[in-house]
Amino acid sequence: MYTAQGTVLHKRIDAVHHESRGNNKSEYGLAIRSLEYGLIGKADVVEFVKVGDGYSLIKPVEYKRGHKKQENWDNVQLCAQALCLEEMFNLRIFEGEIYYLQNHRRTTVFFDDELREETLSIIERGFEIRKSGRTPLVFYQSKKCDRCSLLDLCMSKVFNPKSQDVSLYIHNQSIITGEPTD
Repeated sequence: MYTAQGTVLHKRIDAVHHESRGNNKSEYGLAIRSLEYGLIGKADVVEFVKVGDGYSLIKPVEYKRGHKKQENWDNVQLCAQALCLEEMFNLRIFEGEIYYLQNHRRTTVFFDDELREETLSIIERGFEIRKSGRTPLVFYQSKKCDRCSLLDLCMSKVFNPKSQDVSLYIHNQSIITGEPTD
């Protein structure tokens, strides 16, 4: 159900297009990347405000089905988008916004030093995990896990040894899906 609601919310946003009104332009489904941080992705919306000859104010906007969380995950995701946009457009981005469907309003996220450091730390941790060839431990948490569209892939209820080797994880995935692994 949650995945279906998210799909409906993103239907208009994910279609690559743009809208312009006066000095403002919104790009939907904009492909973004950072060579410096090794990131690629697609921003839900990026708003540009024209000042003088060029666009000098850029703001990423992320759409979420739920509501504002206690955890900082959504803010980190938005900050990572800002890092990509800063590199792409060679300017500093100070804030972005997250639209939460349950609240029907945007929440402003300021990209201060603390959030930037947290985001960079998580990016670095991702590279460490990839380099190690080991997936992190997965712990089943009924409230969060049961709502996740990836529950069957994660196998947090089924597969949770003390140390997960990527090849073993892939092997177990092939047993579930019936697809051979190379």
